[in-house]
Amino acid sequence: MTVGRPDPDFAAMVAALPPRISHAALAWAERTPDAPALFDGMQEWSYRRLSQAVGSAVAHLRRLGVVGGDRVMIVCENSLVAVTLILAASECDAWPVIVNARLSDREIDTIRDHCQPRRIFYTDTVSADAAAHAARHGAEPLGDPELPPMTVGPLLAADPEPVHAGNQRQVGALIYTSGTTGKPKGVMLSHRGLLFVASVSGWMRGLGPSDRTYGVLPVSHVFGLASTCLGTLYAGGCLHTVPRFAPAAVWQALEQDGVTVFQGVPAMYAKLVEHATVTGRKPDAPALRYLSSGGSVLDIDLKQAVERVFGLPLHNGYGLTECSPTVTQTRLDAPRSDTSIGPALPLVEMRFVDHVTGRDVADGEPGELWVRAPNVMLGYYREPALTAQVITDDGWLKTGDVARLEPDGCVAVVGRIREIVIRSGFNVYPEEVEGVLTSHPAVTLAAVVGHAVAGNEEVVAFVQFVPGQSASEEALKAWAAERLAPYKRPSRIVAMDALPASPTGKLLKSGLRALAAEVMAA
Repeated sequence: MTVGRPDPDFAAMVAALPPRISHAALAWAERTPDAPALFDGMQEWSYRRLSQAVGSAVAHLRRLGVVGGDRVMIVCENSLVAVTLILAASECDAWPVIVNARLSDREIDTIRDHCQPRRIFYTDTVSADAAAHAARHGAEPLGDPELPPMTVGPLLAADPEPVHAGNQRQVGALIYTSGTTGKPKGVMLSHRGLLFVASVSGWMRGLGPSDRTYGVLPVSHVFGLASTCLGTLYAGGCLHTVPRFAPAAVWQALEQDGVTVFQGVPAMYAKLVEHATVTGRKPDAPALRYLSSGGSVLDIDLKQAVERVFGLPLHNGYGLTECSPTVTQTRLDAPRSDTSIGPALPLVEMRFVDHVTGRDVADGEPGELWVRAPNVMLGYYREPALTAQVITDDGWLKTGDVARLEPDGCVAVVGRIREIVIRSGFNVYPEEVEGVLTSHPAVTLAAVVGHAVAGNEEVVAFVQFVPGQSASEEALKAWAAERLAPYKRPSRIVAMDALPASPTGKLLKSGLRALAAEVMAA
């Protein structure tokens, strides 16, 4: 890694990207076959070993009936087998549908029914949640000594999608994000888009073969997939596959395993600062050179606390699933003292638009951020009308976020048009949580808002009961726990005689946000 490097020809870099995400990673098996590629805390795989595992997995996929254009659903937590399956699906021209094993039964089944995969794989030995889903779906062990243990579900009816030879139109990953209507949307990300982020944002982080990246961001989240996982493998570095975040485990890896790069969401950094405070010591991390935050708003107090603990700048950025995800990123050679999200990545075009008139706002004024770039999604799977709402005919993606361009060329996010709650780096859509709560027999109305806490947001719900009925907060939390992933579950559920509403019946959430602050402070 060299600070002050001249910028490459990014257009030429993108033009030279390989057809598939797997090609970029497996090329290192020819260049540096003995270099470390993956490390799960117990065993380390070289690029040669990774290539062999991917080859074995490809043979199994084909034997199991997978053809190009099929969806291959991977219910997983970060692991050697998860990375192997993602790359193997790519080699088969199949679409990896990467799903967090911590999702509820309802959420897993909804995604399965929508994407219609040919097969579902489960990383059951590294995830109790994946094992539970596997058992429920009648999955069987694959049983190959050349591969880490995994289970595979029965052959399902599926129609393959067209296969495109190049990287621009072929789907490299189908990532589901909860929609504002409460049902998940499948975001089709091209191989080019994923490789664009892996290569360009990786270059901006100075990634190279000597790097060891702590990969705790889930590969089922595009930040963990494109930036952390594929970015490291594209650069020929070593990815540490970590299923779940634990501050003590991070400390140990920084001190003993030579980790050079750590990427996390603000909530993770808040817990690391807390760990340093409780233990009374800073980590001895001689190899660590780069820290970055993303996935949620970074608070200035948290940024400063992190920098005091680690003695390094905490870089920042902005993205969204529909952009694979990175749009802006602070530069390695220009760390910030504020919480700026940095300038746009090279080749990323931006507009700031009045979302009512559709016209560009004046320089420096806030407007909805529109993006046009190689990493913009192909669309929402099987949702052409939704796709047309957010992507214009000339390729501009409407992000739904309000931002402004600063005089120095960096971007500041002002707010969100949509009322997404960002919890631990994951998007929580109020409508989905509200739908689960109102499915309870005693609940007639529900309203969900976010409440900001240090480096994170909490989900706070308000409910109105059916006349003559009621339920305790504990009972409603248990109801939600059966139907929502942990990060979507409300921290508090407050009953009200009547939720505030406009004359037309639309729930008024502005007052509820203030009430949420009071509830959380009590």
